[in-house]
Amino acid sequence: MATATATQSSSLKLKPIGDRVIVQRLGSAEKTRTGLYLPDTAQEKPQEGKVIAVGSGKTLKNGKTVPLSVKPGDRIIFGKYSGSEIKVDDKEYVFLNEDDILAIVT
Repeated sequence: MATATATQSSSLKLKPIGDRVIVQRLGSAEKTRTGLYLPDTAQEKPQEGKVIAVGSGKTLKNGKTVPLSVKPGDRIIFGKYSGSEIKVDDKEYVFLNEDDILAIVT
């Protein structure tokens, strides 16, 4: 699909630009508390993910670049309907702007 430079110790061949971040969603519960199994279409997508790659940072009007607050490997919480979903090599990722990230899980 897409070809670009490889990111930090990952086989993903995409590098986001600017203040964009590539995130891999962390697994969602497939089973309810009562023991029922939910099909994929009925499951809510998780709002927690692992940062796979980050862009160079946000460019200000004066031309300076501010580095991003997150780095590859960070676990984050992001908005429910944030970002754009993509599929690369049978894996699903979410492209987010840094502004869509709500928190870093520590």
